Amino acid sequence: MTSTTNTAPPAAAREGNRAAWLVTDGMEPRNVIVAVSLGIGFAQHNPLTGFLWALEAILFAAVLPMTFIKYGMRKGMWADRHIGQRQRRMILIPVIMALVATGIGGMLWFDAPTAMVALVVAMLATLVVLLPVTAFWKISVHTAVAGGALAMLALTWGPLVWLGYPLVAVIAWSRISLGDHTLAQTIAGAAAGTVTSGLVFAVLTT
Repeated sequence: MTSTTNTAPPAAAREGNRAAWLVTDGMEPRNVIVAVSLGIGFAQHNPLTGFLWALEAILFAAVLPMTFIKYGMRKGMWADRHIGQRQRRMILIPVIMALVATGIGGMLWFDAPTAMVALVVAMLATLVVLLPVTAFWKISVHTAVAGGALAMLALTWGPLVWLGYPLVAVIAWSRISLGDHTLAQTIAGAAAGTVTSGLVFAVLTT
């Protein structure tokens, strides 16, 4: 496992591997969650309603978790928003699970479209799979979220979406290149996210 110090990566280190940092930062889970939520939201029978439910999903699965991450950074709980230390992820993941579960509760209460509920339930299911693994091994959340997002988008928009799967490999490369994960950890993350999110989403939308 690669651990981090209590300081952010120095500017020289970021510049030395600029492409990897751009991919890691640009394709972080928060941004992927925003994209998949909007993608599934606009696929609904009423795109406007779908968009509004996508905003709810984004609030509980991306905005509030990132708010907590930034709070942790200010308090010195972790060095940056990617949470390099595996043990610190054991603090973060349950918090995100609670936030996502709250979002699901709101969707069920206000009768959200089935696909939107399935989207967020699939996110929660993926976290349920990742949490116990993270207790002893630093499985990649980046590739898990990206793989799961592509699976759900493919089930929504059609199999041509799978042509975008090499993007997951690019994300994996960035995480490996920065020393945050091994090849096995990125492959395991991609597999866990793709299979878990894909299966849960498929079952709930059938």
